[in-house]
Amino acid sequence: MFTNILGYKIFSGNRKEFLDHIKKLNKAHIISGNPEVLSNGLNNELLFNNFMEETSIIIPDGIGTVIASKMVKDPVKEKIAGIEVMDDIIKYSWEQGKGIYLLGTKDEILQKCINNLKNKYPNLNILGWHNGFFDIDSCEEIIEEINSLEPYAIFVAMGSPRQEVFISKYMKNLKCNIFMGVGGSIDVFAGEVKRAPKWMISIGMEWLYRVAKEPWRIGRLSSIPKFLIKVSKNK
Repeated sequence: MFTNILGYKIFSGNRKEFLDHIKKLNKAHIISGNPEVLSNGLNNELLFNNFMEETSIIIPDGIGTVIASKMVKDPVKEKIAGIEVMDDIIKYSWEQGKGIYLLGTKDEILQKCINNLKNKYPNLNILGWHNGFFDIDSCEEIIEEINSLEPYAIFVAMGSPRQEVFISKYMKNLKCNIFMGVGGSIDVFAGEVKRAPKWMISIGMEWLYRVAKEPWRIGRLSSIPKFLIKVSKNK
C-alpha cells in the first residue's frame, strides 16, 4: 500500500482506502506530499525525521509525485488532494461528533471558513481556532489551549515548511489524533480562493490554474523538475 520514493513511503491506494486506513490510527500526521513539501523534508532534519515516523502518512498530493511513482515503476493509484482529505476528515468528525481545531491564516479568513463549514456541516464541533501569527518556538499558551480541548483533528494552515515544522515540534505533546498541514485550504473553505475547474483537476492541471490566479506561485514550480531529477538519479 506504499510506494518508495527517495526513501519516503508514499500511500499508493486510492482516497477511500486512505480514509479507511487513518480511521484505524490513534495518531497520524497526514503530509500532503507534493514535490515542494517532500523536498523541504529532504533539506530539514526535523522534518525528515518526522516524515519517516510510523505515525506519518504521506499522500501523493501533486502531479509531480504521481509522475515520480511511475518513474520508480510502482505507480500510485491516484493523486490524493490534501484539500479533499481535509474535507473528508471534517465530514467524518461531524458524523462522529468529534471536535476539530483550526490553526493558521488570518482571523477574518478563519471566521469565514468557520461560518462556511458550519453551514455545510450543521453543528460541526469546532472546538477552537487561532491565527497563524505567532512564534512557533514560543507558543506555550496555544499548546495548552489545544490540549485542554483535545480535538480529534488539528488543521494547520501556515504554509510549507512552517506548518510541518510546527507539527513536527509539537505532535508528540499534543492531545490530538489527526494532524494535517493544509496550506491554503482554509482560504478555499472561506471562499477567498477558488479551486480549479473539475476537468483541470482530473487531468492534473490544477497547478496551472493556481499559477494563473496567483502568479507569485510560479517560482515554486521549479521544485517539480528538481525533485524529478533527484528521483531519476536515485531510482
